[in-house]
Amino acid sequence: MRLRHHSGRIVHLSHGINVHPARNLPAVIEQLDTYATAIRARLGVDTLGVSLWLPPTLAAALAVDGRARTRLRAELDARGLEVVTLSGVPYAEGGGEESSDTNRHVPDWSDPARLEYTLDLARILVDLLPEDAVRGAVTTLGLGRRAGWDTAKEKACARMMGRLSAGLGEVAWQTGRAVRVGMQPEPGCVLDATDEIIDALQRVDKDRVGICLDLANLACTWEEPADALDRLTAAGISVIRVQLAAAVEVADPVGAAEELRGYVEPGHQHQVTNPAGAYVDDLTAALEDMPPGPWRIRYHVPLHGRTDPPATATTGVWRGALRHLMGGDLPGTEYLDVEANAWAPGRRPSDPAALADGIAAELAYTKGELADLGLSPPELTCSASLRGQSPDNR
Repeated sequence: MRLRHHSGRIVHLSHGINVHPARNLPAVIEQLDTYATAIRARLGVDTLGVSLWLPPTLAAALAVDGRARTRLRAELDARGLEVVTLSGVPYAEGGGEESSDTNRHVPDWSDPARLEYTLDLARILVDLLPEDAVRGAVTTLGLGRRAGWDTAKEKACARMMGRLSAGLGEVAWQTGRAVRVGMQPEPGCVLDATDEIIDALQRVDKDRVGICLDLANLACTWEEPADALDRLTAAGISVIRVQLAAAVEVADPVGAAEELRGYVEPGHQHQVTNPAGAYVDDLTAALEDMPPGPWRIRYHVPLHGRTDPPATATTGVWRGALRHLMGGDLPGTEYLDVEANAWAPGRRPSDPAALADGIAAELAYTKGELADLGLSPPELTCSASLRGQSPDNR
């Protein structure tokens, strides 16, 4: 959905289509039919923004097959869907069901495979963008896991960043449309809290590379949102895309241990942090070692749903960040994405219709929050505003 900021600029509100595996183009189209068209109908909007996740094998095929890209674009248009962002997290063939897997950080940005996958997504995205859009964004990993990130990996990553900038520049030169890449900070990654982000990205091409800020991950840094955003801006680091999400917080983890076991998912990783800087890779390990509370847990829960006590959601963080991003003379980001897989334990619907109902409710709630901040549907065509958002350094 397109919304107009009080500056006149357009902000895109989308949601991710990666709730089930989609290993080929027919499976992606089936997902659009099962979920996206149903969500659009429930919201009663003419056009719904979706952010696609494409597995590496499919992305590689689409990147060299113009006819297949044209078909996908036609399928999107026929369903009233538009794509301005693609997700490159995770690097896996199985889709959303693997998005929280402990191997989701492999390959990292020291590996050419991560670079090629990201550039494939950029090549695809320029052909999926609406006619009046001049740029889009691809989300990728926050460089890699902090554990084991040594000098050799850092040097290899620097080479990959140079090749990424050159590749994105070539895409812009060939197509007249720009794609920027947002690295996603995450607890336990090289990109984590603001200091780590600024240090790691100080030498990248900041016209083409910035961050995708997941607000549940930001909550787990325990930083004040406005201060973190101001420091990123001062360092010249763009917030290219924002994922609106809430994490879980619990004041007394010892007393809440039994309830917290309900958040454990075998094979999936939910990092735990506390204000003193403690970090545990997974909730299971934290429940064994019990670092002092309070805790914040990287477990996405709905923005509008209730969280059973003694757990609470980090609502103040995402609201504070959103208020800061949208309260200035210009929007702090062009792309807002609503988490499609945010459910409290035991509440994720198994029925596709109920799942579409839940995602539509989350989008409607978010749209209302943005309306309170002064964003509204554009009355007229958005082409003039979009064309004003020029490609970066072609």
